[in-house]
Amino acid sequence: MTEALFYDKLDGGAVRCGLCNHFCRIKPEKRGICGVRENYGGVLKTLVYGRLIAMHVDPIEKKPLYHFMPGHLSYSIATVGCNFRCLHCQNADISQIPAEGGAIRGERVEPERVVAEALSAGCRSVAYTYTEPTIFFEYALDVSRLAADRGLKNVFVSNGYMSEEATRTIEPYLDAINVDLKGNDGFYRKVCGARLDPVKRTIELMWGLGIWVEVTTLVIPGYNDSDEDLREIAEFLSSVSPEIPWHVTAFYPTYRLKDAPPTPAKTIRRAEEIGRGAGLNFVYAGNIPGEGENTTCPACGETLVERFGFRVARNGIVDGRCPSCGEGIPGVW
Repeated sequence: MTEALFYDKLDGGAVRCGLCNHFCRIKPEKRGICGVRENYGGVLKTLVYGRLIAMHVDPIEKKPLYHFMPGHLSYSIATVGCNFRCLHCQNADISQIPAEGGAIRGERVEPERVVAEALSAGCRSVAYTYTEPTIFFEYALDVSRLAADRGLKNVFVSNGYMSEEATRTIEPYLDAINVDLKGNDGFYRKVCGARLDPVKRTIELMWGLGIWVEVTTLVIPGYNDSDEDLREIAEFLSSVSPEIPWHVTAFYPTYRLKDAPPTPAKTIRRAEEIGRGAGLNFVYAGNIPGEGENTTCPACGETLVERFGFRVARNGIVDGRCPSCGEGIPGVW
């Protein structure tokens, strides 16, 4: 076990974890909500340092990140564990293992090996994904430092619940992040076991620090698909910046939310309209291949990046600008 970052010792041998916005008070020999940080005799330990449950090469579009070096491959890693309890988790088979009483599983992989394998596979970035990267923060930080030294970019796919201290610590090495903005505060409390405001603060902070931010909302019928819910999300993002890409993604029944129906395509189209009506320049449909995936110029309407699924068919952006009208297109191209 490796000593964790971001904690304070309390009376009676307890500790207060400062990694995420749960700020768990952890008694001796107990774990935090994430299930992977344990109070070991008054010292907070991370149980997942270097214990990878997943290592894959993915297109960056899978994260999804559409305005961050389109078409490149990203070396994607994860450990078990999560600080949320989402009823609709698409990776519950690995994220919820500790919460459901399972052993801490994973192959021991040193940070140097991650970077070496990423370079060998022709990847241009390392993505910390599949489960919440915040819960394996110490490992992600060490890998990201090495990756940056070797010319690789670093990408988080996150629920956005990390503390401000953690955000500012990873900032020098983090190039891009996709944050799930899931719904209103009631949705977070009922479906995820969390709160909305810390996620919004993280998005604002990440954008203000100059990290490239994209946001995903999985639209679930009967849970977060009302016009009011979608407009609230879109207007918040637009207030941070109309340049933030918003991915509105179709839901398919999974894990503990199998009673909810799949999201109709018309709902996703309505969400796209709401996003544009709120002033967002880039709104994308997810999980509906062949629809709402292209990047168009907000000034002249020219199709700039053509996609199908996770494949980029054409990227016509030149030096970060639309070749037809010269409009600057935000992102990392």
